[in-house]
Amino acid sequence: MGTPEAGALTEAFEVERRGLFAHAYRMLGAYHEAEDVVQDTYVRALRGWETFERRSSLRTWLYRIATNVCLTVLEGRGRRALSLGLGPDGLGPWLEPLPTDPVDLVTARESVRLAFVVGLHHLAPRQRAVLLLREVLAFSAAETGEALGMSVPAVKSALQRARARLAEVAPARDDVLDVTSPRARELLARYMAAWETSDADAFREVLRADASIEPVGSPVSYAGRAACLAFAGPALGSAGDWRMAATEANGQPAAVAWFQGEPYGVAVLTVADDGIVAITLFGNPKVVEPFVREPARGR
Repeated sequence: MGTPEAGALTEAFEVERRGLFAHAYRMLGAYHEAEDVVQDTYVRALRGWETFERRSSLRTWLYRIATNVCLTVLEGRGRRALSLGLGPDGLGPWLEPLPTDPVDLVTARESVRLAFVVGLHHLAPRQRAVLLLREVLAFSAAETGEALGMSVPAVKSALQRARARLAEVAPARDDVLDVTSPRARELLARYMAAWETSDADAFREVLRADASIEPVGSPVSYAGRAACLAFAGPALGSAGDWRMAATEANGQPAAVAWFQGEPYGVAVLTVADDGIVAITLFGNPKVVEPFVREPARGR
């Protein structure tokens, strides 16, 4: 593996590493699994280098490997979900937030927003792969078919079905603010202050009337301001129980949370001019680490 050609593989892989990670995250919805896929892709590429026929570019070949590794992961995940009685997609227990920094140079924020990522998980795995290869990575129908072992007509049919299903489960919204807008930053700051001071009234003031709270991995969600307050009231605790740090997750404003000094999770906000539209709660200490290990995090 010390040949100049193998060196070219390693160089190409490093160029594509962030993009491969973003692709794996979209496919899987899980930060840590996406990291594993990237490493597995490199190992498989090294093993298969001598048989690489060079009919496609190195980039196309690497994404082909990564996509098929993801499909294998999803197949195993589906079996585990069914055995645990979680339903066919098994989304909740595996969904993790994504620090936007690792992918912001190679992907538009829209392609990692939570609504889009969650919507992808309503698609069959191969439909998901087709849509991402064709519409996010701009693969041709022929390249997509070669990567997935599908004919061009089958690729076109799968893409059509995927587009229709995604439009149904994750319709585009035109009222959501960009994470960089001053109003989005203001609402995030007020949200964090409400929790850090245990101020239920301040929390109420940042919520839209139709706001929702969606705890990941829970079968229960809370729709409407009153339901959100009923859920959050006991959780607010006492002033000083919570500590928050502002960040960006999935191209959206987010807060990393610690409860009584211990990592708690991440809250990802969907915001509009008139308040917080949705709060997606990742109440899992494991999801904190990717955010705090990035430099220049917090306030």
